[in-house]
Amino acid sequence: MVGLNKSIVRVMLMTSYIVVIALIISGISALFAYLNTGADRSAMLHTEIKKIEQYSPKVVWAPIENEGRLIDEENLKALENDYLDAWYVKHIAYKTNTTIGIKDYYTDSARLNLFEIIELNTDKHITIESTTLEHHPTIEFFSEDGQLAVITDRDVVEYKRVFQNKKLQLETTEISTYKIVLLLEDGFWRIRHLVKETTKNYEVEHKEIPTNDLNIRGINYYPQATPWNMFGEAFSKDTIAKDFKIIKDAGLNSVRIFIQYDDFGKADVDNTKLEKLKQTLDAAETANLDVVVTLFDFYGNYDVLDWTLTMRHAETIVSALKDHKAIVGWDIKNEPNLDFKSRGKNNVIAWLDNMINLVKSIDDHHPVTIGWSNTQSAAILEHKVDFISFHYYEDLDDLDTSIKNLKVEIPGKAIVMGEFGLSSYDGFWKPYGSSEEDQANYHKKAHQIITANNLQYMSWTLYDFVDIPKEVVGRLPWRKNAQKQFGFIDTNGTKKAAFIYISE
Repeated sequence: MVGLNKSIVRVMLMTSYIVVIALIISGISALFAYLNTGADRSAMLHTEIKKIEQYSPKVVWAPIENEGRLIDEENLKALENDYLDAWYVKHIAYKTNTTIGIKDYYTDSARLNLFEIIELNTDKHITIESTTLEHHPTIEFFSEDGQLAVITDRDVVEYKRVFQNKKLQLETTEISTYKIVLLLEDGFWRIRHLVKETTKNYEVEHKEIPTNDLNIRGINYYPQATPWNMFGEAFSKDTIAKDFKIIKDAGLNSVRIFIQYDDFGKADVDNTKLEKLKQTLDAAETANLDVVVTLFDFYGNYDVLDWTLTMRHAETIVSALKDHKAIVGWDIKNEPNLDFKSRGKNNVIAWLDNMINLVKSIDDHHPVTIGWSNTQSAAILEHKVDFISFHYYEDLDDLDTSIKNLKVEIPGKAIVMGEFGLSSYDGFWKPYGSSEEDQANYHKKAHQIITANNLQYMSWTLYDFVDIPKEVVGRLPWRKNAQKQFGFIDTNGTKKAAFIYISE
């Protein structure tokens, strides 16, 4: 019995020893792993230069004919990535007046100049919001040991806003040439020298696209079953084709559709969504309908450091669709003036201005507009757009005067009332709303004014909807329920009284 007890104690002691040793080894391994992850500079940077795409200016390399060892594609890509990250870190440093991250992308000698500028800006209460939109680098030299590279970056398009005491002092776009020397240290390319050789103001000249033949008589469109999710898993080209036939048979000639920035993959556009968009345009062409494509729906950032991502998004979509026969025009953004208060009017307008430049640089055939939410904002950037577009949900008694005033303010340009309509909801949440008869009378009167002013138009919208996403009008039930019943066709598929006034 005594021997058995000793054996049990011995087994327990050995088991405890093994468990303790295992815990110690596990702890050492965890500590080692932690220390190794700490060596990943991307995890240490407060600027979060990680694998996700957050800075993507247009980069066009000159043909590779460098001196020294001919650089290969792998090294060139690594060089480009670290070079652009260095620009991104500098933009953040000038915006925040902090030096975090600079040492990871600039050598000791190069960072001194940056530190001095940051110190001076901090002392003078100056901040700089900036980005580069285009780079055209040439690899001039690549050393035999692969540790040094010299590039010349021509036609670098830089946008910047300079603030002092939070007040805008300067807004400018420049085009410059830089000479850069980079060293490979710790597996990363760091800038040793960056010298600006030339610079001048950047001026964009795009021809204004004639709109004399523009004749938009249309409607804003979402499928009834998938409003604001038109290109999702329930996408149906057959449904869209049937709806387009209804629209065409009703006497209309165009539709306005919406591309949501996040839904389409932001900078990295989802090819599946893009293919569905092409199928939608094919259906429109078959129905002999023109299409106004509204970009950047639900986008609301406008931060300068976000510009390059939105530009890659627009570049992909416009390049893919610009030759489609159904396209009649591009609407850069739906009701951007609603973001003036929350995002800053100057920020929004500057983003729109530069986005127009980009779209026109890709497609010089189709006209561009902005879908302003009212007539009061419609003159903003009127010199940049090819036709004026405004939305109208105010009192129809004032519409005629608003149109006439707009024609005086902006003479000689085609004007499109891009949205208008009246909800037929008068239920529990809005007992004094409008009936279907009121809706019909509204559209009858609206078209009398439209005809009298020879105005082009796109009404809102073909269908009543069962569900409205909260992102559209919020969660308040009186707003959501009213938004559901702007259509000319109810949820049972029955044409409402207003349908006879869907066109002139």
